[in-house]
Amino acid sequence: MAFSTSLFGAVVVWFFSSTWYYALIAFCIFFIFSYFLLSYLLDRFIHQKIKVIYKLISKEKASMKLDTDQFDKTIDEVKEDVEKWAGEKRIEITRLQHNESFRKEFLMNLAHELRTPIFSIQGYIATLLDGEINNPEVNIRFLENAARSTDRLSGLVDDLREISHYESQQIRLEKSNFSIQKMLKKVFEELQPLANNRDISLAIKKGCEGDYMIWADAARIEQVLTNLVQNGIKYGNDKGHVLAGVYPVGSGQILIEITDNGIGMKPDQSIRAFERFYRTDEARTADKQGNGLGLAIVKHIIEAHNHTISCRSEQGMGTTFSFTLDQDQD
Repeated sequence: MAFSTSLFGAVVVWFFSSTWYYALIAFCIFFIFSYFLLSYLLDRFIHQKIKVIYKLISKEKASMKLDTDQFDKTIDEVKEDVEKWAGEKRIEITRLQHNESFRKEFLMNLAHELRTPIFSIQGYIATLLDGEINNPEVNIRFLENAARSTDRLSGLVDDLREISHYESQQIRLEKSNFSIQKMLKKVFEELQPLANNRDISLAIKKGCEGDYMIWADAARIEQVLTNLVQNGIKYGNDKGHVLAGVYPVGSGQILIEITDNGIGMKPDQSIRAFERFYRTDEARTADKQGNGLGLAIVKHIIEAHNHTISCRSEQGMGTTFSFTLDQDQD
């Protein structure tokens, strides 16, 4: 800018004086004057402002002394930093909005899950207090129903506490070596009466009978398998099946899959399968028992083992839950 201004001034002087050295002197004077003036203006009114903005977006104290020697960012570099910062803020705002939506939905679902057993207990107790306590045909049955609702409420509180422990990393894993096939057979045996009520078969897939040793917390993994198999029975079709598959996938890992041929889920529903209290509309309509925390606990247990779990599902075709665990290296 100083060069352009000086050149224009020199041309004007040469035009009126027709003397080249006057034009040269004018060029030098104009250049020195305009250079320092423009430099001062840029530093005073632009560069200083940019430094303040940059310090704000880089989370530095804007009130600290602004030293030009310490600020070597060009305008293009600052522009890139500002764009990056703006992008991060947009992502952060989107995440906060999602978290707020999730919080509202979580509180609504929690209120619903708490209200059901509480209202049941209140109803039974109110009926007994109104005089049915002396009716032998009613009092024991109502007390048993109230006790079941109390157990459900206690189980909900226990599940919430367990999830909070996982999220705060307060759960210590007691890892040991165990056979995943033997554990699957044990889980199937314990849940067979529940499956018999709907004539659902429980089995390990053909070709997966080999004995694989796992290095994990046996009690926690049994909890995972129990929850997944129960889920398959709960949302499976009558006379259907729940199958378990075990596959070595390399890198010292074993893939475990639990598959059912039940009602399945839509793609957008399977993405949310591990959210707390989330249940599909079909599951709610069918009035399936459960508080919607089981799969959330499963996810936390697998992640506590530094692995991940996924859900593949197709509506009307069934659901498959897959997760990996470390294989015993001994």
